[in-house]
Amino acid sequence: MSIINLTPHTLNIHTNNGTVIEVPPSGSVARVATTYTAIASIGDIDVFDCVYGEITGLPDPAINSIFVVSGQTNAALSHRGDVFSPGELVRDESGKPIGCLGLKA
Repeated sequence: MSIINLTPHTLNIHTNNGTVIEVPPSGSVARVATTYTAIASIGDIDVFDCVYGEITGLPDPAINSIFVVSGQTNAALSHRGDVFSPGELVRDESGKPIGCLGLKA
């Protein structure tokens, strides 16, 4: 199976057997348009609602391939069985993100 990284960053996917799969960016980035609308205020702090719009840069399904997109792009999709986002962040001892624990459907 081929993992196609549609984010601008190298993915370090930590597997359940302790290995790390490094997936470089594919050169294409899937993105979702967003519109933020102020819906309330808490004191001087505005509270916004986000509406997702068009998704660009996401290829059609491909045999034996999965696509990894940003969490925001994945959240905007009606679930597609071949599209995932990075799982829970894995951090080093100083708190710096160094990868993700699996993938999120």
